[in-house]
Amino acid sequence: MAVERWTDEMLDGLASSVTELRESVTELRENLRESVTELRESVTELRESVTELRESVTEVRESVTEVRDSVDGLRITVQALLQVAAQSQRDMELIKQRQEENDQRFNILLEEVRYLRRGNQES
Repeated sequence: MAVERWTDEMLDGLASSVTELRESVTELRENLRESVTELRESVTELRESVTELRESVTEVRESVTEVRDSVDGLRITVQALLQVAAQSQRDMELIKQRQEENDQRFNILLEEVRYLRRGNQES
């Protein structure tokens, strides 16, 4: 095996390569640190977004529950109003029937009065 002697020019080239390699490693480390910092910030923002989304979902769930409760209340109210309307309709029909009966009695009494008056006028 032959031993090669390093010349000044070869040593300068090696030193230059080592210096470039050190600079590249330093630059790579800085880029890596920046990337890690940006990634941490992104993760933090993502966590905040997830927290906000959870809060929004909770609010939507609460709103849906309130709407369901309101709809249930409206259904109960509508049912009660329908029952009141039906009862009112029955009451109105009963009142109309009684009014007709009273009108018939009145007409009968009126005819009796007329008959009696005719009888008194003839006598």
